[in-house]
Amino acid sequence: MLEKFPDPFLAEISAQPEAIRRAAAGLHDQLAALRRVPAVRNGRSLVFTGMGGSYDACYAPVTALASAGITGVMVDSAELLYFRRPTLAGGTVLVVVSQSGESAEVIRLVEQLNGERGRPFTVSITNGLDNTLARLANVALDTRAGHEQGPSTMTFGAALVVLATRVDMDAGAAADAVEAVLDTVKDRAGQLRAWLGDRPILTLLARGAGRAASEMGALTLKEAARFPAEAMESAQFRHGPLELAGNDAAVVLIATEPATRSVDTRLAAELVAAGAAVLRLVCDGEPVTGAETISLGSVDRTLASAPALVPIQLLAWRLAVDRGFHPGTYTRASKITKHE
Repeated sequence: MLEKFPDPFLAEISAQPEAIRRAAAGLHDQLAALRRVPAVRNGRSLVFTGMGGSYDACYAPVTALASAGITGVMVDSAELLYFRRPTLAGGTVLVVVSQSGESAEVIRLVEQLNGERGRPFTVSITNGLDNTLARLANVALDTRAGHEQGPSTMTFGAALVVLATRVDMDAGAAADAVEAVLDTVKDRAGQLRAWLGDRPILTLLARGAGRAASEMGALTLKEAARFPAEAMESAQFRHGPLELAGNDAAVVLIATEPATRSVDTRLAAELVAAGAAVLRLVCDGEPVTGAETISLGSVDRTLASAPALVPIQLLAWRLAVDRGFHPGTYTRASKITKHE
């Protein structure tokens, strides 16, 4: 595959549809393991954890579960390790997401928990099962994302599918939506780069399950292009940061939640009126005059972050190229973080 693309990062971006389809097929193959996960009832608590993009993916299931009346919380693994571990009682189902299954904070957390009385029931979600986390978990689930060397692309989309844990969902629609956004990749990347221009402020806004895409998108821009993007919950942006809106600001508004479609449309119009460059990523809805809009089509809200992330990935790739970096390579960080 790599020979078709100028660098591995763009190749991995373009390989996301098949990774999503593999993850969906893998859910069917792992039904026996899924049935071993205890039901969240009778006082059991449900906690999602991870680091980096693995943690960001947890916004989708936490939001979807809350809509169904099920309380799930997400706390990053370092905070659990050092400050909140006593909250993980024996009645807890702990879902631990890690691309590699080897991240330092994640491994140390689960090792310490396994050495305590009344430990939680641990479910791991990793890319492959030949890793330390999968061996430590009570139930180990495989995203089947495939080999990945750059910032999370295939692993992110595949993790969203496994976190949804619904074999009846239409993951194919999400994969198709990713393919549609990837159509004419280089042209799309150039258009997004022109949209950003020389603006030094780039903010990614989202609500609900869409926050998985905004948080992962900001991380990708920092990792791949060394560009200081910030992710915020859309309503929180109104509480002070709205003062950033102006000619120097670019805002990506991920509006994939039906419940907040009207307020997101209003926010986009206000940002345009303030002089900001606005890019809307939507599943449906009316266009906003003065804003760029990319329609993702009809996609399950728990998976909509996969296609919503693609334009941000393409922008990061083009920014990296324009700024003289090798896209998808690390100079200080690494794919597997060995120190807390």
